[in-house]
Amino acid sequence: MFLLSRLFNKMIRDGELTIVDHRGKVHRFGSPSSTIRPVRFRFTDAATARAVALGPAIGAGEGYMNGTLIMEDGDIKDLVHLVTYNVRWDRDNPVRLGLWRQAAIAAKLDQINFSRRSKRNVAHHYDLSDRLYDLFLDADRQYSCAYYEHADDTLELAQAHKKAHIAAKLDLRAGQRVLDIGCGWGGMALYLHRVAGVDVTGVTLSEEQLKVARRRAEEAGVADHVRFELIDYRALTGQFDRIVSVGMFEHVGLPHYRQFFDKVHSLLTPHGVALIHTIARADGPGATDPWTAKYIFPGGYAPALSQITPAVERAWLWITDIEVLRLHYALTIEEWYRRAVAAEDKIVALYDARFFRMWQFYLSAAIAAFRNDGHMNVQIQLTRKRDVLPITRDYVAATEMRYRALDEQLERKRA
Repeated sequence: MFLLSRLFNKMIRDGELTIVDHRGKVHRFGSPSSTIRPVRFRFTDAATARAVALGPAIGAGEGYMNGTLIMEDGDIKDLVHLVTYNVRWDRDNPVRLGLWRQAAIAAKLDQINFSRRSKRNVAHHYDLSDRLYDLFLDADRQYSCAYYEHADDTLELAQAHKKAHIAAKLDLRAGQRVLDIGCGWGGMALYLHRVAGVDVTGVTLSEEQLKVARRRAEEAGVADHVRFELIDYRALTGQFDRIVSVGMFEHVGLPHYRQFFDKVHSLLTPHGVALIHTIARADGPGATDPWTAKYIFPGGYAPALSQITPAVERAWLWITDIEVLRLHYALTIEEWYRRAVAAEDKIVALYDARFFRMWQFYLSAAIAAFRNDGHMNVQIQLTRKRDVLPITRDYVAATEMRYRALDEQLERKRA
């Protein structure tokens, strides 16, 4: 506990943290806070305390997964929030810099995503049981940041609004050919066809997602207009009037950004429009923490805009709009966390208790990234020509409202 006590004495200022070591000795850090609930946990062995001191993210994550870090007051989300609040990115804290350097060293090689490695990385996370995702996502399985007009919107409403918001920015016309890079379980592709009458090709590297997406298109009777393929975006040919990519760019890998946007340019018709929806960083270039890279998203990285825009510029693409979503993903993941915790027994039955704790820690860390770290979401609209879209953004809001109303009408008919 000596190393950990030194670390937490420097780190913890706001909120009360109590740790019981493996010998039963109680250690207290921080001070009472009106906004941060007190947290207490215990170690079952000295090795876990040492691991947390040497690498807080991976040490705490593995300790919680393995049952050697046990929560006694508050849950793991409360602990992650208390710690990350004290090293939040907009606060001067020397401990933060040291932790960032650890993660940066580990992240260097993890960024290289060759085609075969990309497929393996995707399978690691997205080829899990369908039943797991049904337990915490909305019915359409939108596994990306929702769009909240109000903090108390339901997840289902916020995800529906996200799809309308993105569709409006694409400025769609019936009969156009649309490419969905990283199509997930097919929800966005099916939505775009439903509200705008476009033909969509969705591509994924997840065999499990592909099965579901194709089944959904068949069940909706639109398989001749909405097609899904198991293919790396780098192997695509032809051209599309519109390109959309939601929650996939985080898996591209920093060394491949130029390749990605060059491919977008070559796949886009001269008068085409692309919309990239991705996690990004407000605090400049960083690194994926080692626990997340090891257990959740190998090869994943949330970039700073300063790392994205040079690749866009060199691909000779116009950035016609950038929207920053600051709190929307925190609200989204908080609802995922609530639903996952409520379904603990089902997740344990599906896998085991260790997996549930891993998933719980993952969602807790993700919430903290958007509440206390520099993470945000951005939507980047791109074209090959400057005069493709209207010269003001008014069309986005007008079209969005029309899509919302149309989709609600179509859903009522289907029900």
